Order: sequence, then C-alpha cells, then structure tokens
Amino acid sequence: MNQEIPHSLSPQDCLVGLMIAVSASDENLRTAELVKIESAVNNLPVFADYDIDRMNVIAQTVFDLFEQEDGLDALFGLIRDNLPERLFETAYALSCDVAVADGKLREAELRLLEEIRYELNIDRLHAAAIERSARARHMPA
Repeated sequence: MNQEIPHSLSPQDCLVGLMIAVSASDENLRTAELVKIESAVNNLPVFADYDIDRMNVIAQTVFDLFEQEDGLDALFGLIRDNLPERLFETAYALSCDVAVADGKLREAELRLLEEIRYELNIDRLHAAAIERSARARHMPA
C-alpha cells in the first residue's frame, strides 16, 4: 500500500516521524524502541489529542523517504516546515529516548542524533543534558 507523502504534518506527526526514523536508522526496528514510541504517544501531554492511527501513515512515510536517495533531507524539510521551534528540544529528547531504549547506541543512531541536533539547532549544552537524562532514565539495574 503506497501512500502519498503528506504535504503537511502536524507537530505530533513530526515527533512520531523522528522517533520512527531513529528506530529505523540501523535498518532494524527493535521491540524496545517501538514500545518506547508507543508509550510516549500514549502518555505524554504533547500527544494528548493525537490520532494514534496516524502512526502507521507516518511510519510508512518515513520508510518511503528512507528508500529515496535524499530521503533524510526530505524528512528534515518536512520537520522544519511543520514542527514549531518550541518543540525542537522535545523532538530531540524523544529521539534520544528511542535511541537508548534497547540499551545500546548504534553508530547509525548516533549519526542520526547528530544530524537531528544540527537540523534543529539544539544548543550543545542542552543536547548534552538531554542525552545524559535519556541515559539515566534507561540505565539497567
């Protein structure tokens, strides 16, 4: 089922898209990462009015974009056009949570997080604090 890439995304779609992109960055969607995404969408205030059925459309959009040569640039274009700046740090925090959800940070995930930091212009000090808090939340016993 090949869906049209949406011309306009809600801010929540952008957040979901980035989380899915981080999970898919190493070409292996891990259960822990998918559970983290679902938990965020089900529990965080930013998703209070989000239609959870949109997740499949956004996931397919990300997968379709990743198959294209400049797909990541296109994804970031959609994010820049549709995500308000006040949610940039939220987007980075959610992306970090997904990246560390399975207890391992892979090279592809680290590269994508670096790209997200750059594209969303996240201050280095803020990024370090966000990353540290994600590690602390997901530290094994």
